[in-house]
Amino acid sequence: MASPRLAPKIVVLALAASLALLAGCGDDEPKGDLPPGDQLLKDSAAAMREVSTARFVITSEAVIADVPVRGAEGQLTREGNAKGSVRIDQAGSIVEFNFVIIGDKLWLKGPTGGYQELPLALAANVYDPSVILNPDRGVARLLSTATGAKTEARDGDSYRVAAKFDASAVSALVPGAGEGVTGKVWVHADTKLPQKTTFTIPAAGGGKPGQVTVEFKEYNAPVTINAP
Repeated sequence: MASPRLAPKIVVLALAASLALLAGCGDDEPKGDLPPGDQLLKDSAAAMREVSTARFVITSEAVIADVPVRGAEGQLTREGNAKGSVRIDQAGSIVEFNFVIIGDKLWLKGPTGGYQELPLALAANVYDPSVILNPDRGVARLLSTATGAKTEARDGDSYRVAAKFDASAVSALVPGAGEGVTGKVWVHADTKLPQKTTFTIPAAGGGKPGQVTVEFKEYNAPVTINAP
C-alpha cells in the first residue's frame, strides 16, 4: 500500500497516463496540428508538375451514368506516353482493352485480335490517360483548381484533404464526371505527392452518387514504353 506522501504523485501519474491513452486513440491528429488544406493541395500540385513517371490504378465502386470507365491501370510518362489496360462500359457490357500510347499514336487491343494503330485523338472522348501527368491538363491542374479544401486528418504518412473539384479538371481522370464532384486527396506528408484521390460523383436524375478512386504509385520509377 502506497504511503500517504506518495499517494498524490501516483494519482497525478495515473491521470497523465490516462490522458495520454485518450490522446492516442484513433489515427487522426488533433485538428490544431493539421496544415491548411489549400496549402497542401497547392504544394501537391507543384510536386506533381515535377513528376516524370507514375503508375496509376482507377477503380469505380458503382455504375455511374455518363462515366464509361469502370477501371484502368497502367504506367505514364510526363511526355504523354502510356501503357496499360482500361475497362469500358459498352451498352451494359464491360469490355477490357489494352493500350499503348506514344506521341500522337494509339495502339488498342480488344478481347480478340491484335493491336490496331489509331490516331490518339479518337480516344479523347472515351479515355485518354496520356494527359494525367500533363502539368497543364492533368492531376496538377485538378489540385490547383480545387476549392473549399479542408484538411480532415493525418492518415498514416499522408494528410487527408476534402475538396470540391472543377468538372473539366476531373474529366482528365474520370471522363463524363460532370459538375458537382467532391472528394478527398491523400497528400504525402513529406513528398507532398498525392497517393490517392476519391471522387464522389453525383448521379444523373438525383440517384445515388457513385465513387471513383484513383491511386498513384511508383513515382519517377524507370518506365519503358515501346510500340507493340
